[in-house]
Amino acid sequence: MFETLSHEALQQYWWIIVSLIGALFVFITFVQGGQTLLYVLAKNEKERNVLVASLGRKWELSFTSLVLFGGALFAAFPLFYSVSFGGAYYVWMAILFCFILQAVSYEYRKKPNNFFGTRVYETFLFINGSLGVILIGTALGTLYTGGNFIRNEMNFSQWSLPTYGLEAVLNPFNVVFGITLFLLARVQAELYFLSNIEVEAIVKRTRNRLKNDALIFLGFFILCSILLLSMDGFSVKEGVVFVESFKFLKNFLAMPLLLILFIVGLVLIIYALYIALFKNSTKGVWFSGVGTVLVVFALLNLLGFNNTPIYPSLTDLQSSLTIANSSSSHYTLTVMSYVSLGVPFVLGYIYLVWRSMDAAKITSKEIEADHHHY
Repeated sequence: MFETLSHEALQQYWWIIVSLIGALFVFITFVQGGQTLLYVLAKNEKERNVLVASLGRKWELSFTSLVLFGGALFAAFPLFYSVSFGGAYYVWMAILFCFILQAVSYEYRKKPNNFFGTRVYETFLFINGSLGVILIGTALGTLYTGGNFIRNEMNFSQWSLPTYGLEAVLNPFNVVFGITLFLLARVQAELYFLSNIEVEAIVKRTRNRLKNDALIFLGFFILCSILLLSMDGFSVKEGVVFVESFKFLKNFLAMPLLLILFIVGLVLIIYALYIALFKNSTKGVWFSGVGTVLVVFALLNLLGFNNTPIYPSLTDLQSSLTIANSSSSHYTLTVMSYVSLGVPFVLGYIYLVWRSMDAAKITSKEIEADHHHY
């Protein structure tokens, strides 16, 4: 089946797959968002234990989905992986370090006689949830604004600045994109806590906090959207890359399906906030989750299609990467495509396990009785 597809069709198929994995990862970052709320929603150690236990049941999904995202990029678009992860390695090493802090913290936070103490590990969780997410958003922003690398005809690349990716924080769009992702993670965490925790004091504080965070998030989301749709982008025609005004607005208009997905996703997120704040619903996280996946999926697919590079070069436009010049061979993509047919079964398994874990809401008594909680 897949072997009959052209190389171009397989490249497009795999960019769609990578975009979907990236969108699912952004949804799972509610774990990171929740980690920044431990001292906001909880007023004592008992309540913090409830929050950490709620997040601890899902934290491995965020780490795994990030690794899966990187692995899919490496297998399907190895040149993109090597240029981005290898060139801008200060940024990606900082992100990896933040996620190592997360793994260590969940493992050792409640270990008897741990070396650092509970408060230090909770600080590590805050760093992962704030700095880690903002850096990921900033790195993703460079897919639209570009990176400082040079690629030669042998596909060897080098970064042209000694800051190796850290210069991305000097671009306003990248920073706004990162902060918007961080705020989205916090809002989704609050919606998740409402659906998962049955402690009246925490639920009350969560609803109050959600009012403020929702407004701030929507403000940054609107700002990020305006910047994206009004900024110059990059196009490629007959192998030549050039700057094009309002590129991403034009992409939305040229690919109306993406525009529909973006609008539907945004409506679902707003609806989730509405029913949580005005209808006292605990189901908002599912609407916001689907909405987040649709919005991020649409944004990532503004790249790769309609003659759009997936990683522009600010140092040398002709070094820019597209899905055509950075992908694996036809044979490799074909084999991977057959493997991808098993993904729905994996997602189905995750859904069943998730549903089983969340069959009953978390209470303080349950956590106190569990001597092995996070």
